Amino acid sequence: MTTQVPSPYAPAAPPAPTPPSAAPVATAGPVDEPPVVIGDATTGRSRAASRWRRMRWPLTVLAAVALFVLFLAVVRTPTSAESYAPDNPEADGAMAVAEVLKDQGVHITHVTSVAGAVAAAGPDSTLLVTPNPSFFADDQISALNRTGADLVVLAPDYSMVAGVSRDKLDITYGERPDPVEPQCDDPAAQAAGAVTLAPGLYDASATGDKVRPVLCWPDGAGAFAYARLDFPDRSVTVVSDPSVLRNGTVLTEGNSALALWMLGQNEDLVWLVPDPMDVSTGSDEPTPAERGQVNAVMPPGSAPVALVVLLAAVLLAFWRVRRMGPLIVEDLPVLVRSAEATRGRARLYRAARARGHAAAGLRAASADRIASRLGLARSSDANTVVDAVVAATNRPSQQVADLLYGPPPADDAALAELARRLDTLESEVHRP
Repeated sequence: MTTQVPSPYAPAAPPAPTPPSAAPVATAGPVDEPPVVIGDATTGRSRAASRWRRMRWPLTVLAAVALFVLFLAVVRTPTSAESYAPDNPEADGAMAVAEVLKDQGVHITHVTSVAGAVAAAGPDSTLLVTPNPSFFADDQISALNRTGADLVVLAPDYSMVAGVSRDKLDITYGERPDPVEPQCDDPAAQAAGAVTLAPGLYDASATGDKVRPVLCWPDGAGAFAYARLDFPDRSVTVVSDPSVLRNGTVLTEGNSALALWMLGQNEDLVWLVPDPMDVSTGSDEPTPAERGQVNAVMPPGSAPVALVVLLAAVLLAFWRVRRMGPLIVEDLPVLVRSAEATRGRARLYRAARARGHAAAGLRAASADRIASRLGLARSSDANTVVDAVVAATNRPSQQVADLLYGPPPADDAALAELARRLDTLESEVHRP
């Protein structure tokens, strides 16, 4: 049985005529006008509500991302977390020495690339090179040498020591001794006095060289912790132990005095904290490695922006992805008779050759109706249903099991025969 639903496109019924004897009734105050109905049976208010329901989730996601970015901007500290950085207040940073140098009038330029160091350093400045997590290439070492600045190098590798000292120093392994006196005439070493620094340098110069290193803090086995070379154009200071600069150890013994003497020679100090991914050299013509480096072509601060954009893209993908959820019952816009819907679904099954799916639907419906007639629970298993049907119809157990839970039919004729036999089986089942 079907129920006729009035169509929104049907014309409105004419108003009933007013009896001649009825007097017009006065209304008190304005009367609310009915909402304007658009062609698709919606109103402006309903359309606005529908748009809001569709857009509230993307708007919520965008608002959450905006709040997250605002939160990062507010809580972000002005300090860094890089080791040996002049703005890192942690134990592995070097903010303590940097702040004292600033108070003494030293202008510090913090850079993270060789190109930045080459651009900032000059003959009247000091260039500090902190330990590199990876290593410096030969062309990068040559670029640092060409600056003409006084070099202070901490914990260098073999290539760095050989490059800045012009093969007059080499690195070795030494054990950290107890506090010892510098045992040299260098002013910075004399100001520091007895310190505990791990030795790792030894003299590789020849006897007749014009410039020979001044070596301090020996370990008694030929290794030293400090070396200074005074070339005609600049000085080079090498320290094998970087703890002289770290916040956690700078106040130990004479480390602070040594650090301030080394870095306070000139009014301009270029502080290089190498980026492990840096391949720049500061030359006008970029190297092949620089051409392929992402950091060389991206503007500063691009990484956080790219991360936020990536997060927004992932959230948008999750929002737009197709969700396979339960079916939603909606009112049909037109009247569809049940027989037409059944035939339409059957045609779809036939076009898709979904005989197994159709047979499963027929069997499930028959089993449900039979179980209801026999008073079985909906949670009953297949064996319970088969036994109850056998008791009610006296059919063989295997025949009932094949009808209700057998294999899918092989062709359309077998599917039609299955439907007929299920109908016959249902007609034989009566409540006991």
